[in-house]
Amino acid sequence: MCLNYCKFIKLYCVISVIFVLNFLKLIYIMYLIKLSATSSTNDFLKQLSATQQLEDFTVVWAENQTEGKGQMGGKWVSESSKNLTFSILLNETSFEIEDLFTLNVMVANAVIKALNFFKLDHISVKWPNDILSYNKKIAGILIENNIRANGTIQSVVGIGINVMQTQFDGFPQASSIFRQYGVALEQELLLDKIVSFLKQSVLHLKEGAEGEWDFYHDHLFRKEVASVFENIHGQRFMAIIKNVNHHGQLVVQPEHGDVKLFNLKEIKLLY
Repeated sequence: MCLNYCKFIKLYCVISVIFVLNFLKLIYIMYLIKLSATSSTNDFLKQLSATQQLEDFTVVWAENQTEGKGQMGGKWVSESSKNLTFSILLNETSFEIEDLFTLNVMVANAVIKALNFFKLDHISVKWPNDILSYNKKIAGILIENNIRANGTIQSVVGIGINVMQTQFDGFPQASSIFRQYGVALEQELLLDKIVSFLKQSVLHLKEGAEGEWDFYHDHLFRKEVASVFENIHGQRFMAIIKNVNHHGQLVVQPEHGDVKLFNLKEIKLLY
């Protein structure tokens, strides 16, 4: 009886240790590097990771980003200290090449979830990864992937969120959290929530990917709504956004004709 009891206690302790270890995986540790200014947090983090070993989820946060980058060579313009501009290193994840747009989905979702956490509503994602409040852009995402010779992938996730900026001369579709909601959100709390949500998603990549895609599609701007688009030739047409496929292509149903797939910069949503 005593022997069986001891075996039970030993087994219970082993199970408890395994549970604690698995639980600890959910508790993220953020290695934060805060800069007063840099040209680009993505570039800074890439250069730093090339010279030294950095932990997964190392974050570089700059109060002033002088040459922020957007999609396809675009620029992200941000007033000093008024906005949240940062980059996250994903160095030891299980992402495969075919998962790369799923990472894009998870990052967009993490931003939306964090904004929702602070009771900010009417948040959506405009394909591929502009974050909107109502119909105004308040955040952008740029992910740069480095596929190594051994097949592993290093990703640098750049996120810019307009928090307190009020002037957007020349950018009529841009806005900020303060302009949209009248809320002076604490930047560090917002950063903390975004990284936390992203880490939860990345750690559950295999079992949680489809749920992430469902969340992304639930928040996809103008999904199933007739909209005006413009192609690379300047031609305008009516179509309905159906979804985004796992290659990151926008799937639309034109007013006349068959369903069409578009890559980034091949089509522009006019709104």
